[in-house]
Amino acid sequence: METKKRRWLRYMLETAVVVLGNCLYALGIVLFVLPGGLITGGSTGIALFVNRMSGVPVSAFVFGFNTLMFVIGFAVFGKKFAANTIVSTVSYPLALEVITKLLADVPLTNDRILCTVFGGICIGAAIGLVIRAGASTGGMDIPPLVLQRYFKIPVSGSIYVFDMLILLLQASDSNGEQILYGILLVIIYSVVLDKCLMLGAAKLQIKVVSSRIEEIRSAVLEDIDRGVTMIKSQTGYQEHDTMMLLSVVSARELAKTEKLIHEVDEEAFIIVNKVSEVSGRGFSRRKKYLKREDSDDTATA
Repeated sequence: METKKRRWLRYMLETAVVVLGNCLYALGIVLFVLPGGLITGGSTGIALFVNRMSGVPVSAFVFGFNTLMFVIGFAVFGKKFAANTIVSTVSYPLALEVITKLLADVPLTNDRILCTVFGGICIGAAIGLVIRAGASTGGMDIPPLVLQRYFKIPVSGSIYVFDMLILLLQASDSNGEQILYGILLVIIYSVVLDKCLMLGAAKLQIKVVSSRIEEIRSAVLEDIDRGVTMIKSQTGYQEHDTMMLLSVVSARELAKTEKLIHEVDEEAFIIVNKVSEVSGRGFSRRKKYLKREDSDDTATA
């Protein structure tokens, strides 16, 4: 069971990651989105529109809007949600204000293509960091959650709808080129976000059918140090009962595992599938070595 000290350290680490993510988000806006005259989605997109229409500072509007959304989220979802959102509610507009004062006069580039690409990378990576830390970026993340709570509307669908509406809102003050770049920006940060969420989680599933399956099982346990599962199966042609080995390895371990299997049995039949996420002992939790009841060998659980 997790101790108080470990829980506190974990919370501090997650908070630091959330702050880092929001700083990266602000950096992408100041260095790329604003110099490129780009339009984007989320609360930042609304802030950019308001800034062009009335001159209200982007950071000030974002802080006010995010605070309003935070209050709504607290009223609807309670204290736990508020605890996961308050850091982003405060740190993003603060980082936006500080970075604007420090770097607004020294943009890296005014090229719209470069601004679109690198702005999208920064925003996607930033949101990915915050979500992987178990927090919310606040702002326009909250209305889709409210709609899902009361009307069962899928969050992913309503997020895209809101983003498109925000882009259309800015389109009234933008030319066709800006709109196209804005759509491209949203696509880029959506792809980067997806990659960030899957980073480090994707693994490879191996299934092995062989007449020497016991030797292969021992080799994988001892030399690759990965757990295995034995599945009862039957050959399709001769209908012989056999055992199939199932294991999950990292991409780096795949070549070594395949080589090891074929050293034991050159005719072994191997199937490799990519799995999007693996959790449990040996991956998301530490390995634990158990002594087998029928021998002195140890196996990875």
